[in-house]
Amino acid sequence: MAAVAPRIAALAEKALGAPLPVRVRAWDRSEAGPPGAPVLVLRNRRALRRVLWRPGELGLARAWVAGDIDVEGDLYGALDVLAGLIWETGEDSSGARSLLGLARDPDVRAAGAELLKLAGPSLPPPPPPEENRRRTGLRHTLSRDRKAIRHHYDVGNDFYELVLGPSMVYSCAYWQQDGTLEEAQRDKLDLICRKLALREDQRLLDVGGGWGSLVLHAAREYGVRAVAVTLSREQAVYGRKRVAEEGLTDRVEIRVQDYREVNDGPYDAISSVGMAEHVGDARYREYATDLYALLKPGGRLLNHQIARRPLADEEAYEVDEFIDAYVFPDGELAPVGRTVSMLEEAGFEVRDMESLREHYARTLRAWVANLEAAFPEAARLTSPGRARVWRLYMAASALSFERNRIGVNQVLAVKTPTAGTSTLPLRPRSWTES
Repeated sequence: MAAVAPRIAALAEKALGAPLPVRVRAWDRSEAGPPGAPVLVLRNRRALRRVLWRPGELGLARAWVAGDIDVEGDLYGALDVLAGLIWETGEDSSGARSLLGLARDPDVRAAGAELLKLAGPSLPPPPPPEENRRRTGLRHTLSRDRKAIRHHYDVGNDFYELVLGPSMVYSCAYWQQDGTLEEAQRDKLDLICRKLALREDQRLLDVGGGWGSLVLHAAREYGVRAVAVTLSREQAVYGRKRVAEEGLTDRVEIRVQDYREVNDGPYDAISSVGMAEHVGDARYREYATDLYALLKPGGRLLNHQIARRPLADEEAYEVDEFIDAYVFPDGELAPVGRTVSMLEEAGFEVRDMESLREHYARTLRAWVANLEAAFPEAARLTSPGRARVWRLYMAASALSFERNRIGVNQVLAVKTPTAGTSTLPLRPRSWTES
């Protein structure tokens, strides 16, 4: 029988109508494709069936999570070239049938038929890996949001310690110089505190407080009284332990609570770091209005949020299937302009916006390096599939930030009193004045 990899490469190029940008190694150990390129390893026939039944990103992602495919060499380089192919060809829910019966070009149909023969029996299609998130109920209700958050965050604090490092901060770091990840995360926490102009005995609400790193920093360094809310029980247990170890139980409270359930305002300042992406477009105005109501007049909001590029036709926006199924269920991104508009419609005066896009790319590469350095332990702490999910989504996200496909922004807004005094200095860019 002829070697498998050359046949796959030739048929794939015919079906795609483009040269294959990666080298292929098949289950029979044969190879084909450009020398020196990253190697896409097909460990079994099931890998090919997954891609044929769901052409595009989701089929490749499912095969990756299941361990049916792997990449040897530069993972970032492989993802970069494969992403170009995926975006050009697009997703097609008709799966393998599009290669057989729906393609107009008879050569493409013939190539699809040959690939299906190589893949072996194709019915029924392979089921999704068990790490796929199955959801029920209406989007962005209290109960469904709790389940979505716990799917992502309640996978083990030991796993997150391995990936995030000692800071336990799961958001974009602030790289002022060639320092460590820990130093960059500390600088990010301090940047937020300075933008909020925190002072001793002020009340700070941290929405989506994670493992408590920001409220601990704010209480320790600025003397505030802080409340962090999270929907993750594991985060809350971990954060409360850190609070007790630092002797700050009289100043820091960590709650398992939805931001919509907070009713003990007003607060002097509110931080929301990496949480608004979970709110959903339909709920965003409610989110902004709720935070506005929880602030004192003159209080500041620091909203740190990932943003997508605006589209010519906003109706065309679709949530990334892999991210939605395996990483952040029900997460939605909005352009920064829409975020600013929603905050203003809720009553806020937006005073400053800072892009940290390149900072997040560097942060993600640091997390990927941590994960890769201890991958067997990461797989043991969660599951091999879950560890592969994190490696893929963080590496792909790093490229998306580097290529300006997505960004991340800190938006500083004020609940300006009717008298019009914003409480901000005339030149806030230094963030050294209060």
